[in-house]
Amino acid sequence: MTTKPIALIIEDDPGQADIFTTALQQANYETVTVHDGQDALDYLAEHEPYLVIIDLNLPNVTGDKILAYIRSEVRLYGTRAILATANDRQAEMLRNDSDLVLLKPISYTQLKQLAERFHPDK
Repeated sequence: MTTKPIALIIEDDPGQADIFTTALQQANYETVTVHDGQDALDYLAEHEPYLVIIDLNLPNVTGDKILAYIRSEVRLYGTRAILATANDRQAEMLRNDSDLVLLKPISYTQLKQLAERFHPDK
């Protein structure tokens, strides 16, 4: 039996987090959800998720700082980072540092299909 890759969802909106969780579980990922930027950094200090969905506007630590942390850590080199934001200007500034930028609202179907493409078994 193979283990599912871990997807970390960093999203402070509970409804959006539920959509992300369901879509990623349907795409065959094990999911972990945090609602706060500092909690995300604490998790990333000890774990190496395969995929991270990052809301840019988070309490305590913003998504751009989380993305910078992921990109600065050698052990997280293989981690795929998808940004989720309603701010297209901010998204454009971070496009080169992320694997994908999705503008909110993000549909369940859209995220599921994209996550399946990123899956290591594909």
